[in-house]
Amino acid sequence: MRALVTGGAGLIGSHIVDRLLERGDEVRIVDNLQKPCHLLGKPSWIPEEAEFILGDVRDKALMTEALKGVDVVFHEAAYQGLLPEFSQFFDVNSAGTALIYEVIVENRYPVRKIIIASSQAVYNEGRYNCPNHGTIYPPSRSLRQLEQGWWELMCPACVQEVTSVPTTESTVAPQTMYAQSKHSQETIGMHLGRTYKIPTVALRYAITVGPRQSHFNAYSGVCSIFAARILNGLPPIVYEDGLQTRDYVSVGDVAEANLFVMEEPRADFRVFNVGTGRSVTVLQILEVLTRLLGKDVEPQIAGSFRLGDIRHFTPDVSKLSALGWTAKAPFEESIRRYGEWITSQGDVKECFSEAEAVMKGLGVIRRVRTKAPAVA
Repeated sequence: MRALVTGGAGLIGSHIVDRLLERGDEVRIVDNLQKPCHLLGKPSWIPEEAEFILGDVRDKALMTEALKGVDVVFHEAAYQGLLPEFSQFFDVNSAGTALIYEVIVENRYPVRKIIIASSQAVYNEGRYNCPNHGTIYPPSRSLRQLEQGWWELMCPACVQEVTSVPTTESTVAPQTMYAQSKHSQETIGMHLGRTYKIPTVALRYAITVGPRQSHFNAYSGVCSIFAARILNGLPPIVYEDGLQTRDYVSVGDVAEANLFVMEEPRADFRVFNVGTGRSVTVLQILEVLTRLLGKDVEPQIAGSFRLGDIRHFTPDVSKLSALGWTAKAPFEESIRRYGEWITSQGDVKECFSEAEAVMKGLGVIRRVRTKAPAVA
């Protein structure tokens, strides 16, 4: 089998490449090595056995060649981050996805399946339980609430604090432009896939951690941001109160999920959460990372928040589990693997300070004004 992995030099894409080569498949990579993620250029982990094409997924001529002779496409290339580059998210993510189908259809390429990388960001705050109103999908916290440092979600009907519960694939509410672009990738793929009989699967990843996560990109990736600060003897900066929760899943498990749905016809034309189904707080991940890196650095609660951040999220992973896939790596093991890798990289540059200044200047990071209960 011949596979194309877009974004194949990145965190998830490179691990998919490794597993395909282990199976004996032929692999072609398209990656534009965008900075700051690939600040040093082509990374050493790109295997010689894989065909590497330096280029952009929006380049039609390039993608026409890249898709030639391909059986399966793993579409991992994406633009992400926290900066207000609203049009760029759609230009890369949405248009890039549509172009893949356009090239396949125009050239009658016999592609057997496309697997699209989506994100838990499509859920916004996700599913909660209200003691008075049962299951709800609350709106984003208001700017007024955040400025008052009142972090938890409240029911919009009775203004009671609500409890986060695992979120199924059934209801989405993308708010940020990144989230909307990721959801558009899903809808583009499902519609064009069904229309032109190209089996398509979309995977909504939880927070993915592991070796090869760029420590040059200080706009996303909590593990790499925290690790770079810790290794440079600087306090990790924690927004809100550090009690916000996320599901952190091993990159190895995410790669395995991709290969699983590639082989599983029951996954075709469906969307799945990919995660462990268990969440931990930001302070918990920081405690584990600090201990594993062997540093005595205390975090700094910044008294700030980031626009677009959600409070709590746990994916319901039962849908993919019912087909036979489950994440295997425990949380601490995933962080340990990352810690071993980052410490093997020599001197690690701390890029967060500069990035934070940019985000503050653009109003992405804002200070808490008062500490009092707020009504959204």
